[in-house]
Amino acid sequence: MGLQLVQVNIKARDDVVLGRFWADALGWGVSSEGPGVTNVEPVGFDWPDPAAVCVDVVTVSDPETVRYRVHLDLATESEAHQAELVARLKELGATPADIGQGDVPWEVMADPEGNVFCVLEPREVYRDTGPIAAVVVHCADPRAMARFWGEAIGWTPHEVSDGFARLRCPLGVGPYLEFCRVSGPPAVRSRLHLDLLPGVGDDQEAEVARLLSLGATHADVGQGDVPWRVLADPEGNHFCVLRRRS
Repeated sequence: MGLQLVQVNIKARDDVVLGRFWADALGWGVSSEGPGVTNVEPVGFDWPDPAAVCVDVVTVSDPETVRYRVHLDLATESEAHQAELVARLKELGATPADIGQGDVPWEVMADPEGNVFCVLEPREVYRDTGPIAAVVVHCADPRAMARFWGEAIGWTPHEVSDGFARLRCPLGVGPYLEFCRVSGPPAVRSRLHLDLLPGVGDDQEAEVARLLSLGATHADVGQGDVPWRVLADPEGNHFCVLRRRS
């Protein structure tokens, strides 16, 4: 069955507080698999399900980074909904953010720990994604990134150009995975990364070997002896291949 994109992992100073923010922001619930980890997912959700990419918030000793490579775009259904969502997010602790976006129809915000995200104006392409419209990755070569990630997780390309690429689960559910071309040096380390899960009956090490053959590399972020494997994509973005729960 291959690999499934199951969650976005966010490093945090306080997983409980930040997890609660994202749960309230998305209208989802929270659970925990242990101290220092807050799982944010739809209420009644049977994990893993391609209909939603969940959020895992993990407390780490030093969550800081230089620049952000990955962020979330939130979907809205109307201009009124966008305004209501922005107002509610501010009440939850989000703040407006200026990253040089200029006069744009979407709202750029930062969560209580400073992670930037966008509240999009209503767009037809995101009408059925759920609250997360897209997971957006800044990169130098969207075409190459779409090729790697499309082969890595089996997602279908919906738009590919020199400046932008968009993939989605072939079932046509859940958010998009998008690659946006940006200039400048890459982040030293990102607070957000993607977690992949092998399918039922698939071997974790075999999937790691397949990813390495596609251009991924092993990465050491100080993880030590853990059941997941940390890799980097061709542009150095870290991601994890989880071990399937028995």
